[in-house]
Amino acid sequence: MAVHIKAEDLGASYGDNVIWEHINLDINEPGLISILGPNGVGKSTFMYTINKILEPSSGRILLDGTDVLELGYKDIAKKVAYVPQASGETFAMTVMDTVLMGRYPHSGYSVTQEDLEIAADCLQKMNMGEFALRNFNELSAGQHQRVMIARGLAQQPDLLMLDEPTSNLDIYHQIYTMRLLRDIAHEKNMTVLIICHDLNIASRFSDRVIVFRKGSVYADGTAQEVLTEETIFNVYNVKADIQIVDGRPYVIFHADDSIDDPDFQCGVVDTVSKEDLQEADPMDE
Repeated sequence: MAVHIKAEDLGASYGDNVIWEHINLDINEPGLISILGPNGVGKSTFMYTINKILEPSSGRILLDGTDVLELGYKDIAKKVAYVPQASGETFAMTVMDTVLMGRYPHSGYSVTQEDLEIAADCLQKMNMGEFALRNFNELSAGQHQRVMIARGLAQQPDLLMLDEPTSNLDIYHQIYTMRLLRDIAHEKNMTVLIICHDLNIASRFSDRVIVFRKGSVYADGTAQEVLTEETIFNVYNVKADIQIVDGRPYVIFHADDSIDDPDFQCGVVDTVSKEDLQEADPMDE
């Protein structure tokens, strides 16, 4: 069942570095939801506040109506699974044992036959079943990522959060993984929340797209509502053309000199309209 996430005047900071203040978001539907935005605008930070990794500096975040700060970590883990960004860290464990870690919130350290079957099924879903008895630290970066996604699936959460889940995957497994996550969200009536930097992958598979700009949520809606030329320029300072392919926006970026500006900071440019953007487009000169 989809979990209800509600951010109320949410603020977050790291020491004196304020990431954002007064964020208000309501996520209360199953499906695949993508969070987009430049580096450093607080996408991962938003996930940290949901998962109680980071305490908000102001406001609160509710999980099914309860402030997450009032919930124990194990209670959160029964509802929320988090797959972080891929890193160079490896485990001296088998792939199967790594995935079984996702069953801990439900079974503790006592592994049941059901846990083994769930873990094996999740590995099969990620095309990693044949690697079950291999050491995790013998795998490639992309295989690591697929195992960690399998571990998140094995947790059987109501909310699955993934930070850049396709970053180390080849093209086939990017498409395969995104389609799998979307289909699982629909079949299990759960929420899958991902952070993504590939606008076209997000457009193709997302039911909802949320765009973070420095200090705020800049846009929120369907891919067709959100992924516009104006949004892309105002958030990323990159000019683009939008074509509709199979009912979804497809973004074609311009080779624009603005990306070479050493003083530019993504997400903090002055907002411009579509008309202004067209007039200023050097590609038309």
